[in-house]
Amino acid sequence: QVQLQESGGGSVQSGGSLRLSCSASGYSSSRHCMGWFRQAPGREREWVATIDTDGTTNVAYSVKGRFTISQDNAKNTLYLQMNSLKPEDTAMYYCALDLAWYGGSCSLVVDEYSYCGQGTQVTVSS
Repeated sequence: QVQLQESGGGSVQSGGSLRLSCSASGYSSSRHCMGWFRQAPGREREWVATIDTDGTTNVAYSVKGRFTISQDNAKNTLYLQMNSLKPEDTAMYYCALDLAWYGGSCSLVVDEYSYCGQGTQVTVSS
């Protein structure tokens, strides 16, 4: 049974930093995509960043230069380092795993991912 567990969320002031982690278990795959998505109240879930098993990353324009996605394949753990946080970054952050990826760019649509975690809340105050 595949499980994704996010952690590291919290409340910070504008300009602060947080590091989110996503521990994945219950699967064995040599090729997959993982991504971070977020959803603010009243808004649709949006993609933040993706990374494939080759290490190729893609980061949304709204967070480029502030957020970095990385992974530790040995630990099956996904990370999102978030710096220079802004109030508009406030959202529930989810990690997602796509086991059906066989190459090319990772999907930016969360519904195309096989699994999604329960989320971790990030709140940024001004």
